[in-house]
Amino acid sequence: MSTNSSTVGQLLWQGPVCLSWKQDLEGAVYHLANCFLLLGFMGGSGVYGCFYLFGFLGTGYMCCVLWGWFNACGLDIVLWSLLLAVACLLQLAHLVYRLRMDTLPEEFDLLYKTLWLPLQVPLHTYKEIVLCCQEQVLTLATEQTYAVEGETPINRLSLLLSGRVRVSQDGQFLHYIFPYQFLDSPEWESLRPSEEGLFQVTLTAETECSYISWPRKSLHHLLTKERYTSRLFAVLLGYDISEKLYTLNEKLFAKFGLRFDIRLPSLYHVLGPSASEGGPESEKDEEEGFAPARSPAPVVPTSVQQPPPCSPHPAVTNPPAPLSRARMSRPDSSVLGEDSTSLVLEDFEEVSGSESFMDYRSDGEYMR
Repeated sequence: MSTNSSTVGQLLWQGPVCLSWKQDLEGAVYHLANCFLLLGFMGGSGVYGCFYLFGFLGTGYMCCVLWGWFNACGLDIVLWSLLLAVACLLQLAHLVYRLRMDTLPEEFDLLYKTLWLPLQVPLHTYKEIVLCCQEQVLTLATEQTYAVEGETPINRLSLLLSGRVRVSQDGQFLHYIFPYQFLDSPEWESLRPSEEGLFQVTLTAETECSYISWPRKSLHHLLTKERYTSRLFAVLLGYDISEKLYTLNEKLFAKFGLRFDIRLPSLYHVLGPSASEGGPESEKDEEEGFAPARSPAPVVPTSVQQPPPCSPHPAVTNPPAPLSRARMSRPDSSVLGEDSTSLVLEDFEEVSGSESFMDYRSDGEYMR
């Protein structure tokens, strides 16, 4: 044991004894090989960093092969350098294969950069999602329907890539769907995996559209298997549905000039046909819906009744104008809040003319 330790100590501290040093330097190929090796070991990480690393290392080892064959004349130098050069070339071939496998079609690549990459979704996860839709891009011609209310079954989930889709119900326009929004996210969330249903709205393409579609069963199977993908879709679908609700909210605000609450039980009844299209029945419904805004309830109906015929006031030459349709088509009084009192007072002034039979006081009582 002591003999081995002494031999190792001599090799470490004394080193090999060179009988004579070469006076001539090695050839240019040797120095070129070391320059390539130095550049190669300065490479970074990632796919392109590996390309840089193995590219320069492979070139440097090939130069070592040439130097060992022509200058050093050493078989061991040639063999080792050749083995390392072949290993670098195999690594380059593997990187090229990976890049070709990771290449996506143009539409899916743009979709990844626009929607999924900002969420830092790994590429392999995105590829599983793309494989679920079979990497197919479907198209819709102008005025072609994607779904018809009451007829089309809910059996897929689709995402719009280009174009614009119009959403309507009973012929009434609701909102638009723009690129990188889901076409049927509310329908998807409204049903359980084991349930079946039909569309309650009609989706029509206003321009030439392209979209991708996931079959319902295949996507549910993927979401059940991959928890991360399930959470990802839950976030995207929730955001998409909220955007659609806020779009309806903005439409109501633009139509009535009042800010509506998106948590109303039914927005369609407010967006439905106007009273002029519904005839007497619709006017009756409006009057019933608008009656709760008049406070107190037992007193208001008597105040609106026409008084007995009497001689007109000398200052009044024209009869009072009837209520305008715009005023009668106001939304439900539960949405108006504190403004309902002032609106009712305006109606009273229009009905009674300049000679008001009843005065409304701030304490809620009526005085003749």
